[in-house]
Amino acid sequence: MLRFSGDQRNFQLLLDDVPVLRHTAAQPFAVMIRTEKTYKASRGTVKTTETEVERVKLTKAVQGSEDTVCFTGGGHQLTVRAAACEGGVSLSLEGESGWSYLFSLPAEENEAVFGGGEQYRQVNLKGLRVVNFVSEHIKASTILEKAVRPRSRYREKEHRDIGSYSPMPVFVTDSGRLILFETGADGVSEFGRERYLFRFDDCPSRLVLLRGESFERLGRLLNRQIPNRQYIPDWCHDGMILGIQGGTQTILDKTFAMLDAGAKICGVWSQDWSGEIRTVMGKQVWWNWEADEKLYPDLREAIQRLRERGVRFLAYINPYLVKGSRLYELCAGKGYLITHPDGSVYHIKSTTFEAGMLDLTHPEAVRFIKEALIKRNMLELGVSGWMADFGEYLPLDCVLHDGDPAALHNRWPVLWAKVNREAIEEYGDKDVMFFTRSGYLGIQSYAPMMWNGDQHTDYTRDYGMPCVMPASFSLGFSGAPMVHSDIGGFFSFGKLKRDDALFIRWMEMNAFSLLMRSHESIRPWANSQFDAPGVKPHTVELTEIHAELKPYIAHCAALAGEGVAAMRPDFWEAGTFQARRDPYAYFLGEDLFVCPVVERGRMLRQVFLPAGEWVHFWTGRVYAGGGRAYLVPAPLGRLPVFYRKDSPYEDLFRRTAANYKLEG
Repeated sequence: MLRFSGDQRNFQLLLDDVPVLRHTAAQPFAVMIRTEKTYKASRGTVKTTETEVERVKLTKAVQGSEDTVCFTGGGHQLTVRAAACEGGVSLSLEGESGWSYLFSLPAEENEAVFGGGEQYRQVNLKGLRVVNFVSEHIKASTILEKAVRPRSRYREKEHRDIGSYSPMPVFVTDSGRLILFETGADGVSEFGRERYLFRFDDCPSRLVLLRGESFERLGRLLNRQIPNRQYIPDWCHDGMILGIQGGTQTILDKTFAMLDAGAKICGVWSQDWSGEIRTVMGKQVWWNWEADEKLYPDLREAIQRLRERGVRFLAYINPYLVKGSRLYELCAGKGYLITHPDGSVYHIKSTTFEAGMLDLTHPEAVRFIKEALIKRNMLELGVSGWMADFGEYLPLDCVLHDGDPAALHNRWPVLWAKVNREAIEEYGDKDVMFFTRSGYLGIQSYAPMMWNGDQHTDYTRDYGMPCVMPASFSLGFSGAPMVHSDIGGFFSFGKLKRDDALFIRWMEMNAFSLLMRSHESIRPWANSQFDAPGVKPHTVELTEIHAELKPYIAHCAALAGEGVAAMRPDFWEAGTFQARRDPYAYFLGEDLFVCPVVERGRMLRQVFLPAGEWVHFWTGRVYAGGGRAYLVPAPLGRLPVFYRKDSPYEDLFRRTAANYKLEG
């Protein structure tokens, strides 16, 4: 039961007599702020300059009807209408345009805070400032620093220095709270000891406050608010998707060689199917979304040959067209690209080349993307999936066919995913999927799967392999639990490159995840690959294991489709961050506990097992959980993995592990 309590200066909203909102004149629920704000963008990274002009505290709370309260001050007003919903309360907010809004909610003692979309550096956000602005995650300066400095002298970047492809204003606490602001506005959240502050450049349409007894319950409640429609086609569980570039014959030769070696391969992903361009950074894609006949002659026939051996073909697309390409000229002529105020095409720069951005608010441009670029150029060719890249670069000073780019910037990746999803559904092939790196609220309703974006080819905790875990945990808490990473990472330059061991360590981790997919990196010739002599035997074994675990991984994916995270931090079951022992260990579903090796050269791994009895996957030895530390062997290809002794999948785990025993 919802009710309001108190007077104008000290006011509460209670749900079943539990306060969910507190307001005092000294610490009002809402403050209105007028600012002058400028943005300077470069390759997706945006620097903001902001000057506060006026601040109005809404110090009075005046109850109107039974479910309505007005917060007023200085001649201004915010109207809040409360309605009970499953698990809590939904507050509709009506404010004035042209103002930023700062909301205050009470912190609870000793609680930790998670979510906020994809956060790479750490999973607990308490004490941190979280930016709600879609942006490029990677900075060129960091890559160059790693490329020229000795590894020992590199200083890992902190949370405040790292942007996010997929921020989301949704947060979960280990005291059982969920906080969701429904807005597309630029903003920032700050999680102090006594109160949490949420500031947005316009008034959110809704604030949802929920309570649940577990992280799983909160995930299911969030799924009621923003329906999860993520999925993984059945064929994706049958092995690994090989990242291969270089043309028709190269993909056939490499794929068939791996199949002949005994590897389980379910797909081959060729991002350069539309052509390649060599830049100072390395090998990049020619952004013209039709098959490159010189690099990929007879591609349709090659795709059919792959299908005959159970291998699907995946491609690549993004919402840009490289300047000078055939499709760029066509779309520029039709007015399908975003523009400057003077009507000229607004160019986006990627490394050393420029591109035009397709206008996702233009109905004819959207129809062209779906009908020509996706259905005709990819689906009718036989493509079964693709990377739907980018989405985070919309300039705030461009001109769109319809709408304000500043208001649409955060939602742009969702619009991009929506176009891709609609094309698939209109085409009617349920075996087709795509994956995105950028997102925002609602991305889980359109993107079948996400991936963690462009990691560095190293072990650093800020941008390398280890950052995959906090990023995946945070997305899981935020309602987008189907996520995977590029095996081996992407960015490489100079001394920043991966050896066999890093590729194997990354592949081990992804063998025990929802999806295995490798990436050649931006400089394939400088980085270890799945078929390197020292890697290939591990590729064969790990793809076999992943395929044999299909029933369990499909079960985890089904739960993720209900809003329950597949990849869960080690404190998930305990329900409190105080139980965390290892920031990089994770549950895959309920019954597998995975401890990736995230340090160079390590062949032993300290493991803290959760409560219960756990069976070491490689030896069959039974370990008692409950927080006790164990030092476990971790040779290459054998990261520490454990399954729950009383799991309903115990027979599957035991049978799978039987062929890959580790002595000792």
